[in-house]
Amino acid sequence: METSLPACAPLRGISAIPAFKDNYIWLLQRGDRALVVDPGDAAPVQAILAREGLRLEAILLTHHHADHSGGVAALAGDGVRVLGSAAESITGVGEPLRGGERLEFADLGLQLQVLAVPGHTRGHLAYYGQWEGAPALFCGDTLFGAGCGRLFEGTPAQMAHSLGLLAALPPQTAVYCAHEYTAANLDFALAVEPGNRALAERVRKVAAMRQAGQATVPLCLAEELATNPFLRCGEAEVRASAERQAGQALTDEVAVFAALREWKNHF
Repeated sequence: METSLPACAPLRGISAIPAFKDNYIWLLQRGDRALVVDPGDAAPVQAILAREGLRLEAILLTHHHADHSGGVAALAGDGVRVLGSAAESITGVGEPLRGGERLEFADLGLQLQVLAVPGHTRGHLAYYGQWEGAPALFCGDTLFGAGCGRLFEGTPAQMAHSLGLLAALPPQTAVYCAHEYTAANLDFALAVEPGNRALAERVRKVAAMRQAGQATVPLCLAEELATNPFLRCGEAEVRASAERQAGQALTDEVAVFAALREWKNHF
């Protein structure tokens, strides 16, 4: 018997700008004003701004990696706010953030809460707020469809805590991550938790979407909670799979997460 997966509709006024092989730059638009998240490449952003007659108000950066920040120099100009992590060296950031701040973009009718989510990088940030009356999260490379980011600078404990912060947001939150990794991540998730019927259903759904050329992002947080092994480290089957892979008993959920992340690194 199939289960019914939760779904979050894409929010009007938020659109993906594809970049590089599998990056998404997120464009938020209200009227003729715009904000972009993680513009690793300026050219496709400039093309849309020109085509739509938009004025760029702000640039939000989740972390310092070039595929997220490489377009800042070309996009920043008079009156463009550039916000990013105070804990990382990012050229062009005029408003350094540490997490806990509340940001307001009056011309866009947008308020955002800044979340410190270290793990992928030392100072990784995420941005959470309401858009068109619905919750939305811009999480960079912390949470992916059925997966999470590699630990380049942080520890398993940091990343597990960061994912816990995101998992505690309202389940109807639309999650705008920065890469199209869902299909590949689902292969791993199924190896971890083959008995999860919701996961099997999601595998079929995503395969059909990708075959049709559709993006799998935005994600629905409720669906991640039901199918993403990195958010399910307390589940018996996930823990048992991680212990088999690690070859030892794992004492807590952080240890389960660490074993899963190491397994995924070589999957």
